[in-house]
Amino acid sequence: MDAFLTTSTDIAARTPSIAVLPVGSFEQHGSFLPLATDTIVAAAIAASIAQRHNVLVLPPITLSCSHEHAGWPGTVSISHQTLSAIVEDVRASLVASGITRLAIVSGHGGNYVLSNVVQTANAAAPRSMTLFPTRTDWTRAREAARLDSDVHQDMHAGELEVSILLHVCPQAVGADFVDGDHIADERPMLLVHGMAGYTKTGIIGRPSAGTADKGRALLASLAESFDDHLSSLLDEQ
Repeated sequence: MDAFLTTSTDIAARTPSIAVLPVGSFEQHGSFLPLATDTIVAAAIAASIAQRHNVLVLPPITLSCSHEHAGWPGTVSISHQTLSAIVEDVRASLVASGITRLAIVSGHGGNYVLSNVVQTANAAAPRSMTLFPTRTDWTRAREAARLDSDVHQDMHAGELEVSILLHVCPQAVGADFVDGDHIADERPMLLVHGMAGYTKTGIIGRPSAGTADKGRALLASLAESFDDHLSSLLDEQ
């Protein structure tokens, strides 16, 4: 269900035990994808989960750690401390209302800090938080959708992101994605130089290989993979 249209009465009737928090970003995705691409992807994954499970889907966090994209017009970042604090505040508020488990759905690979947030939360309250999708979940989804590129090649604004947006929001994809391929498999100093050290267009990957059918298959696979995360959170042993 759409997080912006859910009512308090609906939540009281459904009594979900798990909340899903999409975390996106507001960063450059070349000339053919919007700045909010990662937020759209995270929200689409959360919506797919909600079609399969009784969860509370929260509004997405739309700004996050996009520092590697600094210099491109429109990109906005917050610090990892701020992102951590937002997630912690959300978690605490949920607990106060009776929901003690939280699944973070991250649509931006640069949010490394979320792994530490989840580890810390589970040390204090076991099985209270999970981060989704994991690398394994993404790999399984890529195989199910028969993507041409792998997770390393398809780093940013490539086949996967184009495919998901072509499925859920095709009007947001510019026609020039078919000419947007840029390969930069060797990027050893990404944390030092940022994306600008390896691409002039902001693209690393093969967007030309994206299709709506692949996007549909990606989301279906991810929704299924979430079953394991749900089972882990609900395991009382």
